[in-house]
Amino acid sequence: MRGTSGASLSQARERFEPVLRAAGTESLELGEQLFAVARALDGSATLRRSLADPSRSGADKASLVTGILSGGFDGRVVDLVSGVVRDRWAAESDLADAVEHLALDAVLASAEARGALETVEDELFRFTRALSGAREARAVLSDPTTDPARRTTLVETLLAEADPATLVLARRATSDLRGRRYVATLLWFGEVAADRRKRLVASVVSGSVMSQEQMDRLAAALERSYGRAVQLNVTVDPAVIGGLRVQVGADVIDSTVLGRLADARRRLAG
Repeated sequence: MRGTSGASLSQARERFEPVLRAAGTESLELGEQLFAVARALDGSATLRRSLADPSRSGADKASLVTGILSGGFDGRVVDLVSGVVRDRWAAESDLADAVEHLALDAVLASAEARGALETVEDELFRFTRALSGAREARAVLSDPTTDPARRTTLVETLLAEADPATLVLARRATSDLRGRRYVATLLWFGEVAADRRKRLVASVVSGSVMSQEQMDRLAAALERSYGRAVQLNVTVDPAVIGGLRVQVGADVIDSTVLGRLADARRRLAG
């Protein structure tokens, strides 16, 4: 999210952070309520237009939010969403996206308050890696034509021993697909978790198991390059011949034999 909407989201996150720190583990419930608000925005074009309309006064939109949410939502959620609709959004969909991001922040903050944020990040990564070899389950969890209850039941079965915050996020990713693939959503959730821990995520694909010394050297090199701590998510793929493929955000470093051959072919093709 960029431009006006990106600035509005950043401001909303800054306003919300002190609330989350004060809420502690209660942030999990705030996050679930915010996910419900995002779901309502996705499901009603009329509501989205009303709350994102730049010609409508902020006070009027905040009053509408209060009227809708005050009956069953936590006052902190009502106050946050009332503030969010006063901000400017470049597109109606950006408003729902922003509320979803704030919900994600809240769920992760609850894990952070319990000292479990690293656990949640690790569980999300391990689950996405497990799904890479489970095509049928991956397809079901990304299929909008499948009953959402069936999809969430599958997640609950697969993650029966996971942290409560991990389970909330994994359920959300499949119950409200929002036009996205399931694994892609979980990867995004993991990136936000890493960012909350002030770390970049480096997705590493290696042809063989890396030793701890090799991972430490790679992490140190990446940290020197990016100026931030780096979380390595390593996947072993026997199809990779020599070297590593490392992706940090949009940056891809491919030192595999196959990668070098592909680069040579492109150069020869001119």
